[in-house]
Amino acid sequence: MSVKGHLLPHRSPRSEHPGPAPVDEQSAEARLVFHVQRTGAVCVGAFLLVFGIIGLAGRLGFFSTEGERVLGLSSNGLLSVISVVVGLVLIGAALLGPRLASTVMIVIGCLFLLSALVNLALMTTGWNILAFEMRNVLFSIGVGLLLLVLGAYGRVSGNLPADSPYAHERPEDPRPPESYPHTPEEFAAEAAMREAEIAVAQHICTEDQRRRVEVMAAAHTRGDRRRIWMELDAARAAEPPPPAPPEHEPVLTRAMDLARGRRHGEARRTGK
Repeated sequence: MSVKGHLLPHRSPRSEHPGPAPVDEQSAEARLVFHVQRTGAVCVGAFLLVFGIIGLAGRLGFFSTEGERVLGLSSNGLLSVISVVVGLVLIGAALLGPRLASTVMIVIGCLFLLSALVNLALMTTGWNILAFEMRNVLFSIGVGLLLLVLGAYGRVSGNLPADSPYAHERPEDPRPPESYPHTPEEFAAEAAMREAEIAVAQHICTEDQRRRVEVMAAAHTRGDRRRIWMELDAARAAEPPPPAPPEHEPVLTRAMDLARGRRHGEARRTGK
């Protein structure tokens, strides 16, 4: 009887893995992280917005390489426009959501650091279109690092707390519990399965091992494959035993042995 048709694996309800438990974003830790990110984005964005508006109000030269003092920094028309745009982006991200604010701060923080390096190289050349001075370079480095710290707060860590809004619970082992053998029969089935799989891979398997491995190939979990193997064992044990040899065979065997014994006795008496 073929068992392949009705041994298709079925999924046990226990084998379904629930997804990571949702983190409570109303917890004290989550509110603190979100508050720090939103407040940081708004504060930095507001300063840049004010800096840019003052520069635009002063009608500074747009591409002037000799900037004028604005809040202690050198600025021109182009730098003022960029400051206004960046300030609005930070404030808008904070209003839309703390997660977006975190991402935007990390990106803009990297751009501030890059801007500091580039403008440091161009500061004494005619390509200093943002009218940077050394204090502007130091300001860009400071703001860039501040944005990176605020954006990464509560988000970038090797060991986030369980109640962090950016934490994701990960199961220690993705395999369902039934993938592990528990009874002596299951351990024996695991050993036989492993032996059959190795034999098939090395092309030294028996026909029974090859057939069993083919049937188990339809299963997706180790527990399902072990269940199929044990059902095949049970089906094999339920098969009727091979037919016994005919009842007259032992009689014929004894008659032949008796005939051989008589010939041997006659040979001894005759000396042949």
